[in-house]
Amino acid sequence: MPEEAPSPETPRPGPDLDLRLVRYFTVVAEHLNFARAAAELHVAQPSLSRQIQRLEDALGVRLLERTPQGSRLTAAGAAFLPRAQTLLHTAHQAVLTARAAAPPRTVTIGYVEDLVITPAVRDLRRRHPDAHVRTRHLDWDEARALPEGRVDALVIRTPLPVPDDGLDVTVLYDEPRVLLVPASHRLSGQESVTPGDFTDEPLVACAGMAATWTGFWRLDPRPDGSPAPLGPLLVDTFEDKLEAVADGRAIALVPAGDRRWALRTDLAAIPVEGVEPCQVVVATRLTDPNPLVTHFRESARQHLVRTT
Repeated sequence: MPEEAPSPETPRPGPDLDLRLVRYFTVVAEHLNFARAAAELHVAQPSLSRQIQRLEDALGVRLLERTPQGSRLTAAGAAFLPRAQTLLHTAHQAVLTARAAAPPRTVTIGYVEDLVITPAVRDLRRRHPDAHVRTRHLDWDEARALPEGRVDALVIRTPLPVPDDGLDVTVLYDEPRVLLVPASHRLSGQESVTPGDFTDEPLVACAGMAATWTGFWRLDPRPDGSPAPLGPLLVDTFEDKLEAVADGRAIALVPAGDRRWALRTDLAAIPVEGVEPCQVVVATRLTDPNPLVTHFRESARQHLVRTT
């Protein structure tokens, strides 16, 4: 017997909304200017435009129109804005409610990309066997999880991709930067290089990151004050960066301790002299009263040390 068709009155499920995109839209709607909104959100303006486009694609409507004087809400955008603000407020309250209901001996430790925190977490659990110690892996563009309260401590490299106002940052160790090139590159095999050896070659830029963060990893400006040449593309993930370098479209600076490139035979890394290192740090919120946060910082300082 054929399956009965759903009733016309049955509501269709709506699109799955990315709350980050919704937040981006509300900030743009507040300023009606993409440049000012991008500055407040600490993201690149082209990336912000792409994120708004993603939200519009998910909703199936146009939310904003660009004009010579700036931007303006469409009728759909004006209707969506108050609901979007309510949605963000409700989501924030849900987070606070869940955290308030959590056991008092709970801490969530975030770590970014390739960084390993196991020794410090193991030590914290040994010292506090009754505590609920959770870990959360984050991509390079998810550092807002700390100020937004989704993690209580964050092990990450500097420069931080979010403002450090209200954060307590403890340096664990310095980490040099290395130049990542195709295995066939003219510099491949060198014992070391200086910025002058690759001054005219573009370095891969990462989409959606703060200008300070992007400038650090693109070495812009160069040590002599000259601007770095613009690269041919933006990438969204570390894997995309590796692919762009291997394809010969650009080169890249990466942390010396990040060995994910070594899984590929078509890439080579060369130590760079004359540039400041990045730093691996543990960041926490200044006003966090949770004693486990302080204890994790102690464990991190003791156990998260540079091994190369």
